[in-house]
Amino acid sequence: MPVPRFLQDPAFKLLRVGEVEAFHKNIQGRDSVDFSGTDLRGTDFRKVDLSRLVLRDAYLRDADFRGCDLRHLDLQGASLQNAKISGTYLPTNISPAEIQMSLQFGTRLRTAPA
Repeated sequence: MPVPRFLQDPAFKLLRVGEVEAFHKNIQGRDSVDFSGTDLRGTDFRKVDLSRLVLRDAYLRDADFRGCDLRHLDLQGASLQNAKISGTYLPTNISPAEIQMSLQFGTRLRTAPA
């Protein structure tokens, strides 16, 4: 399994330290923000605009997604161990069993064909 990456992207650094307003200013004008394969452990996503994020293969241990809508995200290969997901909409192409395994054991999410 590849080691999660830490990007030099200023937006990535701002998100990791919880500077949500500065993060949003930094990503203005971008069509997408690709954080594939990155280490976003413990990140609080509750006030983050997730519409342009790419989190494929991301390491999301202990992340806080409470109340977020993740239905549009490609979470293939992401790991959600101990993430907070109360009230979260998750993609319909990920089975409840996959979500449970990822939350409990940190397994990488496998998505079903859409």
